[in-house]
Parts: sequence; structure tokens; C-alpha cells
Amino acid sequence: MQIALLFFFSVFWGFYPLYNAVFTFPQERTMLIKERSSGMYRLSSYFLARTIGDLPLELALPTAFVIIIYWMSGLKADPVTFILSLLIVLYSVLVSQSLGLAIGAILMDIKQATTLASVTTLVFLIAGGYYIQQIPPFIVWLKYLSYSYYCYKLLLGVQYSEDDYYECSKGDLCRVGDFPAVKSMGLNNLWVDVSIMALMLVGYRLIAYMALHRVRLR
Repeated sequence: MQIALLFFFSVFWGFYPLYNAVFTFPQERTMLIKERSSGMYRLSSYFLARTIGDLPLELALPTAFVIIIYWMSGLKADPVTFILSLLIVLYSVLVSQSLGLAIGAILMDIKQATTLASVTTLVFLIAGGYYIQQIPPFIVWLKYLSYSYYCYKLLLGVQYSEDDYYECSKGDLCRVGDFPAVKSMGLNNLWVDVSIMALMLVGYRLIAYMALHRVRLR
């Protein structure tokens, strides 16, 4: 049940910010064109103000959620583990928001952006590593595009180690590393996952910024 909860952390706080961010630029397209054409400010100033200004509200809700649910769910009662878990969730929120901003900036149409976001989140959900652990080889690469996959793996990595044991049946102890949901993910090379998410965070925001340059040409 704890593993399922950790997957829920990665999925919900990976998708909710994405859908919020998708609407950011399409809703302000007319205003952006008008004010950019009059030279009121640089695009970089607008982009930084619009994205950074939303961060306190974007991060407040997942912070409150993790603080409440973490201690109610019987997860590892260790302050360091709790802080790491919270930071991972907030990290995933930022990456998710970045992808939403990129989708919205590229399409600049709410209906199209919402449709693409829905398809993307569904693919990420399937490739996340919990519901389907044996992905066919020809589409296994999809999980490496999913930030939810990396978030889920990081949450598992700070919560468990492969040599931990759990009671798999009455009186019997089994190794955590052999549990199917954990074995399919692996708990190694966590810094690689952190680095990949960092590339996604920066890359998606760069794509969003570059896409906004086209708005004034329309």
C-alpha cells in the first residue's frame, strides 16, 4: 500500500501542475501580443515574472499535502527521509509545470493543448512503472521520457533500500529488492534520475520561451 501511495504522489503531483500550466500562455496570448507590440517589456521579463510569480502558489499545496499525508500513511518516520520525499515531490511539480508551459506556448490553443496534455499524461501513467511492470520492448523507451517515472523511482529510493526486509507472509520476511514493483524500477543510480529531471526542467522552459518568440510574428 505504501508503494501505491508513493506512485500516487508521483502521478497526482506530476499531472495537476501540468494541467494548470497549460492554460498560462494561451489565456494571455492577446494581451501578450498587444503589450509586446507596443514594446512595454522584454519577452524574457514577462516569461520570468509569469513563471516565477506562480511558484509560491504552485508549491504551497503539494507541500501541505505531503506534510499531512506522509505522517498519516506510516511511511518511514525519519525527518531526513521526509524532507527528501517533500523535495522530490516539489521537484516533480516544477518539471511538470515546465512541460505544461511548453505545451501551452507551442500550441497557443487551449483545446489543442489540453488534448495533448491528456494524451501525454496517459502515456506517462502507463509507463510510470507501477500499473504495468513488463512493458513490451518496442515501447519500453517511453518510460525514460516520463518525469513521473523518475519521481516514483526517487521516492522509492529514499524510502527503501534493496536490502531492507518486509513481512511478505505471516512469519516470513522477504527482501524489498525482490518485491516486483521495486525490482522493476531498481533503486540504483538515483543521481542520474535527478540529473535527467534537471535537464527536463531546463529544457522544457527553454522550449516554452523559444515558442513564445513566435507569438509576436502571428
